Amino acid sequence: MAQLLRRHLPVILSLILFLSKAVADANFTVSRAAYYPNSDTKGTENGACEYGAFGATLNNGDVSASASLYRDGVGCGACYQVRCTNPYYCSPNGVTIVITDSGASDGTDFILSQHAFTRMAQSTDAGTALLTLGVVGIEYRRVSCTYPNKNIVFKITESSNFPNYLEFEIWYQQGNQDIIAVQLCETVNLTCQLLSRTHGAVWAAVSPPSGPLSIRMLFSSGAPRGGETWLVPTNIVPQNWTAGATYNSGVQVQLQ
Repeated sequence: MAQLLRRHLPVILSLILFLSKAVADANFTVSRAAYYPNSDTKGTENGACEYGAFGATLNNGDVSASASLYRDGVGCGACYQVRCTNPYYCSPNGVTIVITDSGASDGTDFILSQHAFTRMAQSTDAGTALLTLGVVGIEYRRVSCTYPNKNIVFKITESSNFPNYLEFEIWYQQGNQDIIAVQLCETVNLTCQLLSRTHGAVWAAVSPPSGPLSIRMLFSSGAPRGGETWLVPTNIVPQNWTAGATYNSGVQVQLQ
């Protein structure tokens, strides 16, 4: 019996490794990826999420457009592990990207910045080869976003007009959950109003309440039960908020 086990041990170990890889790869979706040809190596300042110049440098420029994952702006700020599948060029870890734009090209799920596209490769030379290919086969999965030492930030857009119209973006969304609703609360009388997502990562309030404000976010894991949690900032937006200003929420999402 022992001799029989030793004889077939290599086959058994190979089968275990194969099954382990199959289970791991089951979490990935097979697709294709292209890259922004004019992205100046990093992201674009004109993305549909409306992050502007911040979106080009978010996550060190490892960003992407996506049609199916954009989800009318709900997908803005979500992170994905993307790895190309060509064994001659590609790293097994790939790259972690943030969705900042909406778009598709040649049946792809991702249009990566050049910086992110080349980071899928094993080496600098392999990255250059990937750029030459232009479109590559990939696998991807949703992962947690991490921004060490940063809290969620509210960026008041330049379209805002104090005190009649308040519009803001949500920056540095950590974790792997979606922001599906936002409340703007007046902190003196504790009255709140539900805001509308105008587009991308932008939320707006017409005739916002006066006084110091709290911006509360509803995060959802997509689970059918118990998958939604309100996140309440510890810092407030001051009464005399200004267009173009950024305000630190004082909180961050705990990693899942």
